[in-house]
Amino acid sequence: MTDQSSPGNTELRDFLRSRRARVSPEEAGLTPQPGTRRVPGLRREEVAQLAGVSVDYYVRLERGRHVNVSESVLDALARALRLNDTEREHLFAVARPARRQPRPLSPQRVRPGLYRVLDTMIDIPVVVIGRRLDVLAANPLAKALYTDFDALPHRERNMARYMFLDEAARELHVDWEAAARGTVGSLHLYAGRHPDDPRLAELIGELSLRDKDFRRWWAEHDVHRRTHGSKRYHHPLVGELTLAYEALTPTGDPDQMLGLYTAEPGSPSEHALRLLASWTATPAATTAAAPRPDSASLDG
Repeated sequence: MTDQSSPGNTELRDFLRSRRARVSPEEAGLTPQPGTRRVPGLRREEVAQLAGVSVDYYVRLERGRHVNVSESVLDALARALRLNDTEREHLFAVARPARRQPRPLSPQRVRPGLYRVLDTMIDIPVVVIGRRLDVLAANPLAKALYTDFDALPHRERNMARYMFLDEAARELHVDWEAAARGTVGSLHLYAGRHPDDPRLAELIGELSLRDKDFRRWWAEHDVHRRTHGSKRYHHPLVGELTLAYEALTPTGDPDQMLGLYTAEPGSPSEHALRLLASWTATPAATTAAAPRPDSASLDG
């Protein structure tokens, strides 16, 4: 058994450590032992006991050594560490990375048909998010809600950069911490699937250097998948907004996500959203009348 130092193994090591630190012996169904515990959560030998593997095997696994992990062992570890579905998926991704030479990712582009979908949805904010949370496209109302991503330099069209490096994002989100933590968790989930993405490494390095909150939350190794939910905003033009969001994956590119934001019918939020939409409904603002922006992400 040889020691490896690939990004996937490093992520596996840190992820396992962070997960066992969050599970108490009582939560795991173990009898508390007398004396002072030197580590938070479960000890390595307790995880090994719960998963039905040898202590030596688990120690090697947690130290980032490259072992051939079976699906049954990963299932047992997921149960022992009380992982949710998203965490379980991440565990499988980082424990069993694809055995191939990393190749440059091909640039992402928004299909013309998807652009036409954005053109028709003029009453709700709609965005297309790509790898590492790059913003590939946004309709006028989404730009009015967040920022005009098309006006930014290409590398800055990224939701994580916006969330942590644009002061307006902190003012816009009523619960900025929850939104920002979700952003970090989404990046971690992506990192499990694409550990060799150099643009991701660049992004993580930049955000870690420039923002202490990002640096701290990245070290916690939480993962998050955006599916649906609600967000509260305080918009500088229309005031308070509560919007429900749905995150859909277009066919053909699992690394793209279509995000749609809606307001409860008849609510003050719907009125505010309509007001915001009326201010964006100008010939210069319509996507149909303007040339398509370059939606390719910074891959390759």
